[in-house]
Amino acid sequence: MKAISQDALGGPEVLRMVEVDKPVPGPTEVLVRVEAAGLNPTDWKTRASGGVLRLAPPFVLGWDVSGVVEDSGVGQALYKPGDEVFGMLRYPQGHGAFAEYVTAPSRHFVRKPRAVDHVHAAAIPLAGLTAWQALVDVAGLRAGQRVLIHAAAGGVGHLAVQIAKARGAHVIGTAGAAKHDFLRGLGADELVDYREQDFAEVVRDVDVVLETIGGDYGPRSLRTMRPGGTIVSLAISLLDPGLHARAQELGIRSEAILVEPDHGAMRALAALVDAGALRPEVAAAMPLADAAKAHELGETNRTTGKIVLTVPD
Repeated sequence: MKAISQDALGGPEVLRMVEVDKPVPGPTEVLVRVEAAGLNPTDWKTRASGGVLRLAPPFVLGWDVSGVVEDSGVGQALYKPGDEVFGMLRYPQGHGAFAEYVTAPSRHFVRKPRAVDHVHAAAIPLAGLTAWQALVDVAGLRAGQRVLIHAAAGGVGHLAVQIAKARGAHVIGTAGAAKHDFLRGLGADELVDYREQDFAEVVRDVDVVLETIGGDYGPRSLRTMRPGGTIVSLAISLLDPGLHARAQELGIRSEAILVEPDHGAMRALAALVDAGALRPEVAAAMPLADAAKAHELGETNRTTGKIVLTVPD
């Protein structure tokens, strides 16, 4: 089968199309013919540095998958050949979505929402699970609470806005002014243009912060929060000891997460999509052969929503 691989760490130019063996599903696994694969910041960071696991090339990147079940390993009973599914390969170990086929445990997938095509379904898993696990599982976001979402128009951010609204929260987002109308359309209640205002000076009484940026955003976010609130950072490296200690002094809980496959959360996300409460924004859809161009676009950090690679028949 065809796949996008690399023989060295580096810029987008290291990515190339190769022929590799088609995978064979093991016990309780499914073989999925990939229709589309979402691109996330972890893809270009792993391409350049080896990522969380310090991977050594060659490897095939990609964690987000939407496609069609083609075969199963022994003991797999959830899906039949022809079923349309979407999901996230195990992060960070299970990369390999930028290919014509992938295998993974059947419970890493759920049935694709009927309301969207494969391109839009592939934009959801990693970013959607990240937002769900941070806001729902870790922070326990409840109706009536105030949540501050940084980089609200990004891949994780724009899904987090919608998840928070679906749970009845009051949503405050940081984003450039050009993206405010888009975010209001998703339900954001208040928006701060980070180029013109210091959010820490204008936002108050926040119960939950979703911190996606790093640097001084964590310490500054603490100034917006109520005692008893929760700040969640999206990588262990973002949660520095100083932030954790300062949060404790203020009576604020601080946590950091890496996203995990989650069958229940994927089903919840799919239900939100089919109910019209979660709409993934696709900034660009490009063929698999243009993976390097997709990486170049993603690294500008200027896209709204997600970039998706499509896999031709």
